[in-house]
Order: sequence, then structure tokens, then C-alpha cells
Amino acid sequence: MVGKVSERVLLREGLERTDNGMKQTSWPDVVPINQKNYYTDYMKRDDQILSLRLQGEANRDRLVQSAKDRDRALNNTNGEIPLPIDDLQGEDGAASSTTFLDPSKIIVIHPGSQNLRVGFASDALPKTIPMVLAARYTQTESEMHEALPRRQFEARTTEQQYGEEWSKKYQKMSNDLKVDMRANKRKVLPNSKDLVINFNRRTEPEIISQHNDPLQIEWTDVAASADVNPASSVFIGHQALRIPDDSTPKYKLWWPIQHGWPNEDDYPTKAQLFNDLEALLDRAFRWELGLNKPSEWKQYSCVFVIPDLYDKKYVEQILHLCVEWFEFGKISFIQESMAATFGAGYTQACVVDVGAQKTSITCVEDGLCIEDSRINLKFGGSDVTETFIKMMLYDNFPYQEINLRRRYDFLLAEELKIKYCTLSQANISVQNFDFHLRAPNQPTHKYQFKFYDEVILAPMGFYDPSIFDTGMKLRGRRKLVERSYNAYDVDIPDDPGSAAQLAILALIQPSVTATAISFIGAPNDIATPSKEKSQPFNFLARADTTGTPGTSNAPSPAPEGANTPVPPPYIFGSRDMNGGSPAPSGRNGGTPAPPGSTVVNGSLAAPGAVAEIFQRTPKSLAMERDAVLPTAPLDIAIMTSIQNAAKGDEKKVKELLGSIMVIGGGAKIPHFAPFLEEKLKLRRPDLSDRILVSRSAREMDEQVVVWKGASVFAKLPTNDSWITNFEYKMLGSRAIYHKALWQY
Repeated sequence: MVGKVSERVLLREGLERTDNGMKQTSWPDVVPINQKNYYTDYMKRDDQILSLRLQGEANRDRLVQSAKDRDRALNNTNGEIPLPIDDLQGEDGAASSTTFLDPSKIIVIHPGSQNLRVGFASDALPKTIPMVLAARYTQTESEMHEALPRRQFEARTTEQQYGEEWSKKYQKMSNDLKVDMRANKRKVLPNSKDLVINFNRRTEPEIISQHNDPLQIEWTDVAASADVNPASSVFIGHQALRIPDDSTPKYKLWWPIQHGWPNEDDYPTKAQLFNDLEALLDRAFRWELGLNKPSEWKQYSCVFVIPDLYDKKYVEQILHLCVEWFEFGKISFIQESMAATFGAGYTQACVVDVGAQKTSITCVEDGLCIEDSRINLKFGGSDVTETFIKMMLYDNFPYQEINLRRRYDFLLAEELKIKYCTLSQANISVQNFDFHLRAPNQPTHKYQFKFYDEVILAPMGFYDPSIFDTGMKLRGRRKLVERSYNAYDVDIPDDPGSAAQLAILALIQPSVTATAISFIGAPNDIATPSKEKSQPFNFLARADTTGTPGTSNAPSPAPEGANTPVPPPYIFGSRDMNGGSPAPSGRNGGTPAPPGSTVVNGSLAAPGAVAEIFQRTPKSLAMERDAVLPTAPLDIAIMTSIQNAAKGDEKKVKELLGSIMVIGGGAKIPHFAPFLEEKLKLRRPDLSDRILVSRSAREMDEQVVVWKGASVFAKLPTNDSWITNFEYKMLGSRAIYHKALWQY
């Protein structure tokens, strides 16, 4: 050990001390914390969160103001203190005037794929405007895109024109309907199809002159509008749909919302997409609500209806639009199914919202959506319209040139669907009808035609979605609106998900469920049942799809100590949605796995495949899920949603099956609810006496239930979900996290 070295030696070596003992810096020293016992209250108190602090300050100001009013009343009444209004009304009374929002100053907006519903919260019914905008363009949409329904015009036979696969599905559905009608003692003529085809083939249109047509359409005169206001070259709603296809200059229709999400396929840039959405809302406020001066918009608040399964980027963009463009004083968001229960007055329901291009299913309890029950299916009433016209064309519809890309043909197809489509077998017979084709700058053509089972087979596509043309619905997805990611881990997507939605995707592509393990950790973490039970909703693993019970209603439980893990309750046993050979289920036994292999969610996987699954990133898994179009039979989707909402609780299953509410414009097809109820009873014959499918309460129009519920929500005296302009300026989109009534 070296001893102390003298200063002379240090001086000779050049190591002498030269500093004067002063500190290196004037900053105070930070004492290390005791890591064995330390505590912080950062962001753990309400007064540290701006939104909650502002809310508390508003309540305190209200109390101060009420005290001042009380003192002022005391001075003016010679010592007699009147009881305040709040005390007279009690806890359930209306809020005081300082916090009360005038319903006539609240705008409720419910955008959809086909219609926009907007109005004041004080209105009984909303203004309904087609969600479309027409702007000048070099080509019309019928010139840019292929005709709808899609078909090969140069094909020789009908099967080649519409595809042999689709023709076989159509013939199979027609034959199954005949068998079902005979089983229900319905009269079925053997040559019904031949009568329809031969009559339609021989039919020639009758030309009606313009002065003899009392119901002629008034088309939008774009030249006159340009002369009156040259700057106004944009039309919305009904005016846009009434622009002639051969107008000068040409106009193209733009639909900002398609299939329940922003229309990324038709738009070249994100800026143009949201600019069109802003222009559409701007003109709706001016022309429909009478708010012509933008300076007046600051006095109004806004309730915006968003989907149950939403994109966070879309919601944030809407909030930016309402604050920065329209400058509303307050903005609040509400989910569609939550608003539907407000409008119908239900506290618990399974809401089935059949829209124009999407169908959403969500179980609602105590005014909030059950997260794992949310399902978004990409088909709706527009698919029924297209399939109905396609079936009619297959049977020699007299107007063979129909093209749903043309505006007047689109309106004609919607009219035919509303008039004739039904789900009641009692109305199925060979019938003779007529329709009028009114095209711009042409005389009216009157066609006579016959139909048979097309009117019921097209709506039955809800229970056999393979008959729908869904090949183009995912085109352009994520092209403009990027995916939202976690603020703390930028590689993890944080758009809301659902165990029920994942089950639907796994039904179409089973590998989606296997890849979910590495992101979630374990399959049962998504929707863990309260206790181990059988799979009452594993419909696709049953050999019989008609609902006939087998020898046992409940499958045998897995033996104790088995190496094969029990799959989660939302996994289906078959790849085929419409029957076929079911795959073996791990819960019911089956062939044991060879040594060294692993069972992943009921599917046998090699060790290398499992390792590859766990090495994938959450972003790649999300991209794989986005590449699968969610489509499934409606009855199976409802049962899946209820199962994931109940989490194995049989009592809750019975309650939700008895409170199924069908809303949306696509559900206005006659006999829709009774037909759905029969389908569900075939799925669960043991609970057939408990299943009840109803329309909205008080015979309200199914299309406006969601808007009506949002208006009721806007008028609540106590509502903590309002986002003020100041909060958005300070927090940005983070204000939604603190203000949303659900877990955002």
C-alpha cells in the first residue's frame, strides 16, 4: 500500500493541487432521493388536471354568484329570504341559470355514410341531408369508375356476365328459400322464375312526354346558379344529387364518409377530404339551420356523434374542425349506441344499428357501451340495394343499362328497394309492377317488370354476406388517415379495439387471433369469463346450422390436467361462415397434439411458427387486422357481441337477449325485426322464450333515434363532457381523454 506522497514529489511530477477549493458551479447540489422510501403526488390530484380544475373553478364561481344573489335578495326584500330555486326543485331539479345551456344554442351533428342529420337540440326532428358534395371536375363519377353492379358487359351468358361463383350462390339461396317456404306451408309455383324471366325479356318501355308526367323531377340548374353567384360552385345534399350527369360544366360527387370511416379511396389528399367535410357542414349550417353569419357560431355549442369503434385521428380532426373553423364555444362527443339508448329511453340494450354501408352492434349498460361487445360490420342498406338490382338484372330486368354510379339511376334503385324489398315470405309471389325512369333532358320511360324472390333474397344477404360485393371496400384504407399510436410508446397502436370485433376477424382469418397473443399477452386477457363455462355461442363448430339441438346442449368439458389449453370463449371452430365441415375444438377433446407442438387459440402451430408470431411488432399485427374486412352473418355477430358483453354470466346473457333494439335506415325493411328474432331463436332454442327483438320505443323513426338521443344528452343539466375552447387551446386533443364519458 502506497503511503502519503509529499507535495515536493507531486510538484516534480506535475500533479500538484492548483485549485482554490471552490465549487465547479453555483447551482445547488441535488441530494439523491432515498430510493427505498419515496413518494410523489404528481398528476394524482384533481387540481393538477386542467380540465378538472376549470370545472371546479366553475362550480366555485357558481356558488359565489348564488351567494351574491342571495345577499342581493336579502337587501331587496326587507329581511325575508326567499328559498332558492335549486332547493325547491331538489337534487333532481334543473340546474341554475348560470350553468344552464339553452337547447336552441346547441347544434347536434350525426354524420353517416349516406345521410347527414343536423339540427338544434330544441328541435323535434333533425334536418336530413345526403352526405354528398358536388364540385366542378373534368369527369363525372360514372365516367371515372366502372358501372355498379359490377358485371362483364361483353360476356355471352348470364353466368359469365355476373360470375359463376356468384350465380351459384344466388341459385343456392333461391333453392333454399323454396325448401323453407314449403316447410312453412307456403305456396310455391314450380315455374315462377321462368315466368319472371320471360316477361322481363319481352317488355318494352313506354315513352311518356314531359307534359304528361305530373311527377317530373326538377333538376339543379348549375348555369343559373353560376350566374347568380359565380363564387358558389359547390352544391350539397339533394341539390348535388339532382345535378344532371351531362351538365356544363361537369360536376363530380364527393362522399367524405364511406363505410363508416373517412373516404380515403376517392380523395387524393387528406386536406381535401376534411376541407370537403368542413364545406359540407358549413353549408348545412347556413342553408338548413339559418346560421348565415360565422360570427354567430361562437355563441353555439356542439354535440358530435361518433361511431362506437372510432379512429382517434378522425375524432381529433373533428375536434380541431369544431374549434378552429367553426369556433364553437363548447364541444362534446357521444357514441352512436350510447345515443341510441338515450333516444329510446333504455338503460340496458343490445343496439343493432343497420346503416347504409355499415352495421354496428354494441351492448349498452347503464348508459355506457360495454367495450368488448363492440362490432362494426362493413355492409348495410346500400349493399342490399346493389344486390337487389344485381339479382333483377340476372333475371332480365328490362332496364339493363342501369348504373348506380349515375345519379338518377342511384335514386331509382333506392326507390325500388324501399318499395319492394321485404323479409316476409307471405309477400313472395310473381307480381307485376312498373316504375318510371326520369333522366335529365330525356322523356320519361315507363317500364313494366315482374319479380319473384329477389325482394327477399337481397335483404337475406345480412345473414349470408358472401352474396354482397365487398371486394372494393378496403381499397385505400390508411392511405390518408394514419393510425393513432400510444403517446408513451410510439410503436403501439391505441385505436379502440374489441374482443367481439377480433372474434369476427378470426372467423374470417384465423391467423388474426393467433397474432393477437404477442400483443395482448394471453388470449383470455381480451374477454376473460368470470368462471369456466361451455361455449353456448360456438355456432360455427356445430354440424347443424338449422338450430336443431343435438344429443347434448353443452359440450363436454376438457379433462383435468390436459396439456391442450382451453380456447377463449369468442373463438369459432370453423373457417367457413355459412356452414361446412367444422374444425375440431380443443374444448370438446379432439386429436391430441404431437409432442413439441403448441396449440394457439385452438389451432395447431409448430414451435417455429409460434416463435415467429411472438417476434412480430404490434404495428404489423394491427396492419394484418386492418387488411381483413369484417363481415359475418348478423345473427352470429349479435350472439358474439352479447357473449363478450356477458363474460360468461348466463343471467346477463338472458337480459341482453331480451332487450335487442334494431335501429338505422337499413332496418326499415318490412318484417326485419321478426325475421331477425326467428334467426336468433334458431341459434339458441333453449332461450327462445327470452329472445325479444324490438324497434325503438314510441314508434320513432329508426333513422333519427341516434340523433334524438344526442339531443337529449345535450340537454342534460349535469354534463361534464363539454370541451371548452380554452381547454383545447391549452391541452389540444388530450382534452378528450379527460372529458370523454368512456375510456378514450
